[in-house]
Amino acid sequence: MTADTRVPLTPQAPESLSRRARYFVEVHGLRVPRRDLALWRGTWLERGIPAAEIDRAVAFQGRWGGIALPPAPEYEGGPRVLEADVPEGSAVDGWRFSAGCCRASMAHGFMIGPGGEFGIDADRWTPLHASTEGWVEALALADHAGYWAKTITKIKGGAVEELDLDGFEQVPEVQGLADTWWRGKDSLIAVYRGEASGFDAPHCLRAYIYGGLDAWGLGGT
Repeated sequence: MTADTRVPLTPQAPESLSRRARYFVEVHGLRVPRRDLALWRGTWLERGIPAAEIDRAVAFQGRWGGIALPPAPEYEGGPRVLEADVPEGSAVDGWRFSAGCCRASMAHGFMIGPGGEFGIDADRWTPLHASTEGWVEALALADHAGYWAKTITKIKGGAVEELDLDGFEQVPEVQGLADTWWRGKDSLIAVYRGEASGFDAPHCLRAYIYGGLDAWGLGGT
């Protein structure tokens, strides 16, 4: 595929992101040359891929394609570079397309779902966030909380189910599905259920507790 080299090295973050996430993308991110998926429209149409699904992949590529962000705490860091590819699926099961290649060899890939969800293609399709914006917001929040927290505690497996979230509020901007963030009076908790759900493997549950946060540490917006 032909690469579009006429893009700046500094990515421009979508206005729909929070100020914290826009800062994260524009300061810590990098934009590399991205492929022009529109060149493949004719070939994909001939393969029976619906035009609407091609449009979704092309739109994702225009918005996110070529953006490289710092690694996530889980999923071996997430996609190396956000990058769409040929849609796959059916009208019955729904259409998905790649969100970018893994940083390391993984038992799952990263996909964009029928409704724009960002998730993993494990033993079964598992949406992590309701949108790519949600995934990026979670990356930005992990970076922010990790910098300002006085303590960071990681827990695994069954201990995650024992977390007491009474008094915590779910962080809305991450648009959590399998993965969620919770804000308390002086701490943030990130819960990662994606691999546990996608592989039916409860031992893969993970959570991070970021403690000792002040008002700025809790939000950063």
